[in-house]
Amino acid sequence: MKNFRPLILFTVFVLTIGLACSAVSGGGDNPPQAQPPQQNEPAQAEPTVEPTEEPTEPTAGPEPTERPLPEPTETPVTVSRYFREEFDSSDVLDNYTSFSLGSGDDADLVIQQEDDHLLFDLGDKNLYVYYMYAVDTYDDVAISLNAENRGRNNNNVSLVCRMNEDGDQWYEFSVESGGVWYLYAVDGGYNVIGNGGTNSLKQGKEVNEYGLVCEGNKITMYVNGDKINTITDTKYSFNDGYVGFNISSLNVLPITVEVNWFEVSAP
Repeated sequence: MKNFRPLILFTVFVLTIGLACSAVSGGGDNPPQAQPPQQNEPAQAEPTVEPTEEPTEPTAGPEPTERPLPEPTETPVTVSRYFREEFDSSDVLDNYTSFSLGSGDDADLVIQQEDDHLLFDLGDKNLYVYYMYAVDTYDDVAISLNAENRGRNNNNVSLVCRMNEDGDQWYEFSVESGGVWYLYAVDGGYNVIGNGGTNSLKQGKEVNEYGLVCEGNKITMYVNGDKINTITDTKYSFNDGYVGFNISSLNVLPITVEVNWFEVSAP
């Protein structure tokens, strides 16, 4: 796992093999080498439009180590608990911490504030980059992300809620560029608690909006304003934690994604 801001330390994950689901460049030692576990076919129909590239099958889960999620050491720019971050200034990056998982090398990873967006150029295959808002934690919360695909149509975009301080538990809604989605409860591995397919995702070099509402034990997912599903979790019951998002490459390059805004609001 590799940190991307020298003032911010984060979670180290040791992982076994590849993910399926999707500037500040970083450095560090000993990146985790694993991906989510192999899953059965989606429970509901996949989208009628096929992805332009063959997605990588999920194969293995992480083995997170107990290490607290670091908080920013500088005074955060954002004051309100709820906000929409449009990444129009490099100062706001002090509110976030990032880390990478997967078998890819992050030596060529670029996370860069440009104009009114945050650019992710992953630089290698099978690289999963998490970007977490480290100023506050939330229990019931709604988060949204607006992102544009500027590279190949074979990536994952994810939203994360309730990541604990040890960085070894969280919920993750992950959408492949072909429209297949997964809801994971990460707890010693990527445990699928819901999956399916959606036609609401715009494929190719398009802009999409992703939404996740964590309220009690109900997790509700959205793509471009369309409700995808609500899953009731009665097994893991994560209650509180950090929020953020993930951009992942799979088996082709280049993977370049422009994050236009990230929003945190009351559910």
